[in-house]
Amino acid sequence: MAATLRRGLVALALAATGCGADPEVQPSNGFVGVPGGRVWYEIMGTGDATPLLVLHGGPGSVSCRFLHYLDRLAEDRPVITYDQLGSGRSDHPSDTSLWEVARFVDELAAVRAALDLDEVHLMGHSWGGSLAIEYMLMAMPDGVRSLTLVSPLVDTERWTQDANLLRAELPADIQAVLQAGDETGDFSSPEYLAASDSFYARHVVRSGWPPAQVAECEGSPGFNAEVYGYMWGPNEFTATGTLQDFDRSERLSELDLPVLFVTGRYDEARPETMAEYQAMVPGSELVIVEDAAHMVYIDQEERFNEAVAAFLRDVEGR
Repeated sequence: MAATLRRGLVALALAATGCGADPEVQPSNGFVGVPGGRVWYEIMGTGDATPLLVLHGGPGSVSCRFLHYLDRLAEDRPVITYDQLGSGRSDHPSDTSLWEVARFVDELAAVRAALDLDEVHLMGHSWGGSLAIEYMLMAMPDGVRSLTLVSPLVDTERWTQDANLLRAELPADIQAVLQAGDETGDFSSPEYLAASDSFYARHVVRSGWPPAQVAECEGSPGFNAEVYGYMWGPNEFTATGTLQDFDRSERLSELDLPVLFVTGRYDEARPETMAEYQAMVPGSELVIVEDAAHMVYIDQEERFNEAVAAFLRDVEGR
């Protein structure tokens, strides 16, 4: 399969340059048609190992956040990222009926088919982990060799419970501001946003909130707050959207493939919760990355890459 993808990459590179045959395959990008519009994908790395397809979080986030942090993984294999519909460089339709989990599953299947990813590893971060799990359970696809779930949303009720536990550890004055906003529904006041940033700086990115790559990705329209709000809610610890009843915890045991859970020590996807999920998946593994929060690949890039690379090599060596 990797050879099929490399041939496709050569064709894309040649079409772009108008050159003759080139033994060195170049990373590529472009658009893929999916239900509801077109999505933008990028490929880096040309190694011989099975490709890794990465699903970004959000919903409404952008894949370019990963590009700065997955170079090590791309040494061995092609690494493919794409902006989900409504996000980044992909089309931004206004039809809210498109923001359903089942459509995103169909979108993932369309991306995989268009790029000839007959065999692939899947990695999903946060909401991307939800999507990866749902894809495996709903589509029951062939050719997925492993699943890496980075700080995944598995159960919204448990997620908000964990968020409340972490909020209870904040200074009392910050807790009071957040509580007042929850009661009034005013999540956009400067005071509430500043209090939210205090939570994010502890449990989303510890190495500096917001990091430059999160605040703005070069050449990308960036984060889509409308999709995030429609599917999730006003902030990380308040679920009011279509995902508010999402729960796949009772079906985790159906995942019949190698699975790696990764979380940061200070992650809003709490290590204690990830350990419970890991125990539900037979033969799965858990890596807790020290001094890291939700965007563990930003806080501890080297350790994150090492953990995922070792897991993928192990799967391929079995």
